[in-house]
Amino acid sequence: MQDKIILSILALFSRLPLRLAQALGGLIGWILYLVPNKEQRIARINIATCLPELSAAQQRRLLRESLVESARSLVEMPIVWASPPQRWIDMVKPGAGSGLLQSALAGGKGVIAVGPHLGNWEVGLHYLTSLAPVTAIYRPPRRAGLDDLLKQGRSQGGATLVPATPQGVKALFGALRRGEMMALLADQQPKAAGRQGGVYAPFFGQPALTMVLTGRLARKTGAPVLFWFAERLPRGEGYRMHWFEAPAGIDSDDPVTTAAALNQGLERCIRQAPSQYLWSYKRFASQPDGVISPYYRTG
Repeated sequence: MQDKIILSILALFSRLPLRLAQALGGLIGWILYLVPNKEQRIARINIATCLPELSAAQQRRLLRESLVESARSLVEMPIVWASPPQRWIDMVKPGAGSGLLQSALAGGKGVIAVGPHLGNWEVGLHYLTSLAPVTAIYRPPRRAGLDDLLKQGRSQGGATLVPATPQGVKALFGALRRGEMMALLADQQPKAAGRQGGVYAPFFGQPALTMVLTGRLARKTGAPVLFWFAERLPRGEGYRMHWFEAPAGIDSDDPVTTAAALNQGLERCIRQAPSQYLWSYKRFASQPDGVISPYYRTG
């Protein structure tokens, strides 16, 4: 029943004009900021943990802005999934590092395109598929009823979606060996620790369980790694695509070095547009032995 209600709401959102959808997202974000809730609490903790150099007033402002932008992303998603990909591709403007991707593709070893949950990653995926064949790894949503909607929406631009399984990883290797692109949002903790899953590495100075897949792919295929995100522009004016080279060590034999380089690249993206990052995700839920999670509450 809940899945049907959610699907009905998403179907309603999908019919909204973009500027109206962003305005609605802004209203929802303000409500999330004013009324105590789980997303607000997690985002507040993450901002204080990751950006302690900000004053209390600056942290409150970022909290409000990030909840607004996250709500806009939520309302925008069904519109992106339900409308022709070319609509969104035409709205993307070049940003930082606009020539990096074509130079990397010219090498013939494929490209590992890595990003955080920043800006509008659904628009970004459509844009990637307009530049080269894309295989994207994804994690099925917690609500199984939404899985078909997500896969159909993300793949309509031509992207091949594969799950985070050994078979999916094999498909990623195949795409890179064909000189194609693979896309991955790499700022969520893997399900398992260890050399095949994740290791702890600093993320904004805090230990975070970090995937090692990016490093394995880069090391074994020789494919260059680029970081990207699609920044949302104000007043429905479109999106700006930014690209950054990977930090040194991303293809290291040492998984901790690889994970640290991955997080450095993600941090660089996030610091470009911190208000558009998904701060409400429990990035530090898993911690090394002896380290207390920042989300732990006493009493």
